Amino acid sequence: MRLIGLIGGMSWQSTAEYYRLINEMVAEQLGGLHSARCLVYSVDFAPIERMQADGHWVDAAIELGRAARAVEAGGAELLVLCTNTMHKIAPEIQAAVRIPLLHIADATAAAALAAGVRTVGLLGTRFTMAEPFLSDRLAAHGLRVLVPNAQDRRLVSDIIYAELCRGVVRPESRAAYRGVIRRLTTAGAQGIVFGCTEIELLVDQSDSDVPVFASTRLHCAAAVEAALSV
Repeated sequence: MRLIGLIGGMSWQSTAEYYRLINEMVAEQLGGLHSARCLVYSVDFAPIERMQADGHWVDAAIELGRAARAVEAGGAELLVLCTNTMHKIAPEIQAAVRIPLLHIADATAAAALAAGVRTVGLLGTRFTMAEPFLSDRLAAHGLRVLVPNAQDRRLVSDIIYAELCRGVVRPESRAAYRGVIRRLTTAGAQGIVFGCTEIELLVDQSDSDVPVFASTRLHCAAAVEAALSV
């Protein structure tokens, strides 16, 4: 089993889900008391969030590149970045190490295409929805990507940072997300991408009339597949 390197803490709420899911998936495949071989480097999210808000992506790339090198030095054989938003600087992180970075959009796109979905609605932070780094990667696989309107983007992103990253799950926010999902579906989305790792703490398939593609779970499955394909 290859050693998985996890760069998390953005937020730790979703990183805890990564750790749980990866270990559960390894146990399901290998049985018994098997669990994943992994290293977790969890950053302090507050400085990273300030870098996001201030547009200091170069500084963020330096910080996460340092984390990636530490994980590689610890023996990790593949790298998993436990956040969608910070895939904005995935090329810089990959350039900092020799081990492969498993891109979250690749795993997500593969699942959508396997389900026969060609148009997806994308939910995430304001950066993920408004900027092209994730939607372009999805589109490169042949998907058409829709994003919410400006008001819905603010709503979705504010709930992520003000609530989900702090472990707060409110019924009112779940209802609000259901409304956004309905509007994306009405606009033509055949499936919904949960393009923020915290979103899965709030909503799931039962909240959507079309298939949902949960990036955290799909990313974890890709990591386990890569770790066990030795």
